[in-house]
Formats: sequence, C-alpha cells, structure tokens
Amino acid sequence: MKTIVKALLATAVATFTLAAQAQADSALDTIIKNKKLRCGIMLDSPPAGFRDSNNEPDGYDVTYCKDMAKALGAEPEIVETPSPDRIPALVSNRIDVLIASTTPTPARALTVAFTQPYTNNVMAVVTRKDTGIAKYSDLASKKLGGVVGTTPEQLFKDEMGKGWEGTGATYTGFASDAETFLALQQGKIDAIVINVAVFNSLSQSGQFPEFVMAGLAPLADFGSIAVKRDDQQFLNWARVFVFTQVSNGRWAEVYHKYYGDGPLPPLTAEGINF
Repeated sequence: MKTIVKALLATAVATFTLAAQAQADSALDTIIKNKKLRCGIMLDSPPAGFRDSNNEPDGYDVTYCKDMAKALGAEPEIVETPSPDRIPALVSNRIDVLIASTTPTPARALTVAFTQPYTNNVMAVVTRKDTGIAKYSDLASKKLGGVVGTTPEQLFKDEMGKGWEGTGATYTGFASDAETFLALQQGKIDAIVINVAVFNSLSQSGQFPEFVMAGLAPLADFGSIAVKRDDQQFLNWARVFVFTQVSNGRWAEVYHKYYGDGPLPPLTAEGINF
C-alpha cells in the first residue's frame, strides 16, 4: 500500500512540476520581465508593413506591435521577417509574436497558435493595362505570380491543379511583394492577387501607373496574430488584446490611418465565431 501511495505522490509531484515549468516557459512572463516585445513583421508589404522616408518601420502591423508592447509595459522591437520566414522565425525563438497578416490555416496551426483575426484583406486581381484581363476567370490561361508561402499562392496552385494548367496558365513564386510587383511591371507575369487597399496605395504612389484592378478574387484572407503553439498563456492574453483593440475603437482608428476611409472589413466570416 505504501508503495502505491508513494507512486501516486511521485506522479502528482511530477505533474505539478511540469505544469509549473510550462507556466514559467510562457513568452508572456519573459516579455514582462525583460520589458521587450520582439515582433516579426513583413516590411515589404505596404500599408501593413513598410519603411518610411527615414527608413523606420511603419504600417498597420507595426502599429499593432507598438500597441501590444504598450499594453504589456514593454518596448517594441521590430524584426523584419520576409513572408517565407514568418513561421520559422517564431518557431526558432527569433521573435516572440508574429504580426504579419498571416492567414490562419489548419496546416500552419500544426506549428503555431493563432488568435482570432485582427485584419481582413479583401483581395483583388491586379494586372497591367495591356493584358486584356478584366475579371478573375480570365486568369485561367495567363502567367501568374505571387509571394512564396502566402494564401494567394495557394489559391493559384489550387486553380492550377483543378485545370488552369491545362489551359496554359503558369505560376511563378517570388520572395517578396516588391519582387512580384516588379515582375508584373516587366511583363514576366500577367497578374497577381493582392489586398485592395495595397492596390489603392500603389495607385496613389504613382510608382506603377500601368497597374489596374480587374475585379475581386474569390479569397477570404483573414490575418491572425501567431504565438508559439504550446504557449496557451500568451495566446489567451493575445486574444484578449485583439478583442480590446476592436471593442475600444483602436482597430478602426489604425485601419483607417493605413487603409483609407472606406468601410471596415468584417473580422469574422458569416455564421462563424472564431
């Protein structure tokens, strides 16, 4: 009997020890202790992330990082994280949190944990004036491009597998939005799919006068904040942070600052509570 009791006590102690260790390992505690929040952000994807005229990080995601750091009583550290390196940067502990318009998918959720959406990218087909593309279905025989590892890339690859490849369509992946825009401008590809607000920003800049929007793409591209998969404490806090940003009006303020005065996009899909 004593042996059984000792075994049960040993099991209980081990369980409590593991629970305490899990709690101690939360990034939330480390951030509060060190007073520093390392945010992974794409700085080649305006208006979500870019460098201003003084080469300082700016944008919707950068502001969200700063707001999160303020709520934690920490200093924000912006870590430039290209699209293909977003999740690897989080897994390898180079950043504490990923705020980079990352679409939550079942595949990605095997590796990281997502909050509810904090942004919604309404997506449009963007092409040149000389391609003859007027709507999404016109892409079925064109040269397409996108950024490696993004949701638009997955959309195109799915379409290729469903029959576009047989009608002559091709797809090329690029390392960044900047490379994709340049490829479209130079005629290496015929069309891309990007955020409507990003297209509006490009149009206003005058940098790509040959670009035109050719209708919307059938793509719901919600973006969520991501933390390490097993860090439930930080995830719980981050979910409350996103909720608070929306409920106190800060989200609307930041959105209008970077995406213009248009209507706010929904942060939930119809009939779904994330």
